[in-house]
Amino acid sequence: MPEDWTKKRATMHHYDKTATTYNVLYKEEQEQKIREILKHITINGSDVVLDAGCGSGFLVEHVQEQAGHIVGVDLSKGLLRIAVSRAKQAKIKNVSLVQVDVDYLPFREHVFNEAFALTVLQDSSDYDATLKELLRTTKNIAKVGVTGLKKAFSEESLKQALTKEGFESIILETSEKVKDVIAICRKGA
Repeated sequence: MPEDWTKKRATMHHYDKTATTYNVLYKEEQEQKIREILKHITINGSDVVLDAGCGSGFLVEHVQEQAGHIVGVDLSKGLLRIAVSRAKQAKIKNVSLVQVDVDYLPFREHVFNEAFALTVLQDSSDYDATLKELLRTTKNIAKVGVTGLKKAFSEESLKQALTKEGFESIILETSEKVKDVIAICRKGA
């Protein structure tokens, strides 16, 4: 367990330090992934959406008009401050942004209609725990968009990790420019 928190603290400090440059460095890449995923996940007006590892809030801006409410969680205070500021500037009212460890989500079972975990798994000290929490907190009919950096996951290894935790998934075909493997998931039978 101490090694687990050592890695989490290191990840949190890394993103806290780089928070002010995060949008400049990763905006286009994140936007590209979000656009691809949203071609496969439809959000309806009353849906409660989880953005696990919300970072600086890119996804919030894309889904805020369709969602009933969005819950964005991240371990980094620095990134959350930026996400809060962006939401306030854009006058987004249907969002809650909370500092939470995605491996221990403080939500009931089957709360979320849809969920997203974009560029989170490779930073997790136990991505199985992250996937279990996504499975636990989403409704049975939920779709979940998950990505993993290609330098950490092959298409096959991401699919195996998802299957192991109880997700059925399809891996999206993407261009070489996309640095992540992208999966669209549902709970398995």
